[in-house]
Amino acid sequence: MRCGRGRWSVWVSSYQVLIFDWDGTLADSIGRIVESIHIAAHGCGLSRLDDAAVKGIIGLALPEAIGVLYPDHADDALIQEFRHRYSEHYLALEAQPSPLYPGVAEALSRFREAGYLLAVATGKGRRGLDRVLAGQGLERFFDITRCADETASKPDPLMIRQILAHCGVPPAQALMVGDSVFDLQMAHRAGVDSVAVAYGAQPVEVLQRCEPRAAINHFSELGTWLRSVAGSEVNDYVG
Repeated sequence: MRCGRGRWSVWVSSYQVLIFDWDGTLADSIGRIVESIHIAAHGCGLSRLDDAAVKGIIGLALPEAIGVLYPDHADDALIQEFRHRYSEHYLALEAQPSPLYPGVAEALSRFREAGYLLAVATGKGRRGLDRVLAGQGLERFFDITRCADETASKPDPLMIRQILAHCGVPPAQALMVGDSVFDLQMAHRAGVDSVAVAYGAQPVEVLQRCEPRAAINHFSELGTWLRSVAGSEVNDYVG
């Protein structure tokens, strides 16, 4: 691990790459996604599902999500109409980009100072992610980003494998941070450790079934956990 400046410069860790989901992990956008799914479903003449069901598919690429929510109706024509209606409404809501969760920008900056490579693996499309990165001024933070419309949808591990190949890092030196079972399943299939966030789309008790290394209630807790891991690794080495 490269060392940075200040109090984070003492970190020692086997992790070299931190991979983040976007919606529900870095950005507080779950409410907008749920609303846009409901609007699209209504426009397509589909029944309204409860919010919990919609949150349960967040993380999947939109065509896969539609297939899970409306399996008896998800033919090509319906999927195309649904995507159009969803995108139209969501883009209107995102005229002002969804805010980052508290502490995210500061923590990402500190992770960079500490020498970590940072990546995004998201179910968003490329145009949507690029727009929000530019709107938040976050392009400089990430070494690579991967989106569902340019690779396989979660929980397929291809996104993570592409990130690792780009960074030249083996799975054992990467960590996935996400708020959905699809994030954690993707990490497991790629041989990568994971941390669950309990403030996003899915309940922490559901995420715990995927056996992440830790679950955090606030993004700032990730830095604390990484320091604790670094300390235990140093102690193991010295011992």
